[in-house]
Amino acid sequence: MTITGPDFIALQVRDLDKAAAFYEDVVGLTRAPFSPPHAVVFDTQPTFAVREAAPGVDLEAGPLGLGVALWVHDPEAVALHAQLAAAGATIVQEPFDGPFGTTFVFQDLDGYAVTVHDKATRG
Repeated sequence: MTITGPDFIALQVRDLDKAAAFYEDVVGLTRAPFSPPHAVVFDTQPTFAVREAAPGVDLEAGPLGLGVALWVHDPEAVALHAQLAAAGATIVQEPFDGPFGTTFVFQDLDGYAVTVHDKATRG
């Protein structure tokens, strides 16, 4: 058995339609041609989705994503930052230069912190 790395990342959200619209209209992701029931899948690598909470998951029990670092690559991170700020998204950390290039952190509608960087980490 060989694990090659993350293959599918999904965030459980309070309002699927609002979360999907945020990631599509504000962040700029494109929906995949097919999504399973109770989820919206985006055309990314690895696959990223938002989904309704699984049975027994209480999204009100505490901060969502606590302890998880979700990083995404965008070669145009500065432009994405400007787009998110103009749309009124919460910017947790303004752009800074670091080992992964220009990097910033925004918060989605459910409070998940998402770090964006512009330096490719894979060849």
